[in-house]
Amino acid sequence: MEPIVSRTLSVHKEHEVLLKLEAAGLCDELAQKVVDSKGNDLAKKVVRLIQNGGFEPSTSQKRAREIMDTNMFGVEEAIQHFGVNPSKQQLAVLAEVPFSEAVLEQCKETHILVAVFPMSILDIRGKVAKQSLFYEQDWYNKEAFAKGGGVTEWQLVRKTPVENSTGRNLDEQQALLSDNEETPSSRVMIYTIIGHFKATGERLSENIWVRCSDLVSDGYRVYVGCFDQYGLGIAHDWVNGRYDRLGLTSSLKFQN
Repeated sequence: MEPIVSRTLSVHKEHEVLLKLEAAGLCDELAQKVVDSKGNDLAKKVVRLIQNGGFEPSTSQKRAREIMDTNMFGVEEAIQHFGVNPSKQQLAVLAEVPFSEAVLEQCKETHILVAVFPMSILDIRGKVAKQSLFYEQDWYNKEAFAKGGGVTEWQLVRKTPVENSTGRNLDEQQALLSDNEETPSSRVMIYTIIGHFKATGERLSENIWVRCSDLVSDGYRVYVGCFDQYGLGIAHDWVNGRYDRLGLTSSLKFQN
């Protein structure tokens, strides 16, 4: 006996979809393969491909996914959660993950591998405006750091502040970074925090703030965090300030 499936499409919509598939080459033989697929796997793959806008991950991306698991916000997640429509050039840039498997294995519990698209902080905020994922703030609307879109790239971003970086000023915090670490922009950090939450439900920087690489127009350093039920906060402060709940964020530099 076939399982009962609740209907989500109208008869008219089902007919339109079927006509499209037939025009693309669907025949009785191919349709039967979908019907006969074990556990409905083939149909699930078709739906997933549609959800991803036709995107299929490269071998490099698939291997990274196997290692990083949910600690990867890839092209698929960017399409699904941020409504990104990647260009061929952007997909080509992201086709090869620039970190070795050994590095990914080492960082799979501590970092998020992120496919970053050129979205500004204001763009990201606009994408989730109905979900209350940002504090109600407007002070940064005209600031350059919030309006810049950046570039398409892979980033490997720490999930937690640099160890022992709280309670220190900026110079003291940056002295804790290793040679292969750097401080990402607030845009990259916000993209990572919001994207990871939408994909997994996990809140990064929930009870802590982290300094980023940006400066506001008055020369103060940008920091983000305290991502609670009211949303994610964005603030700025004197670089020499020391606070118990203000650490430093970091990401790994690209491997050559």
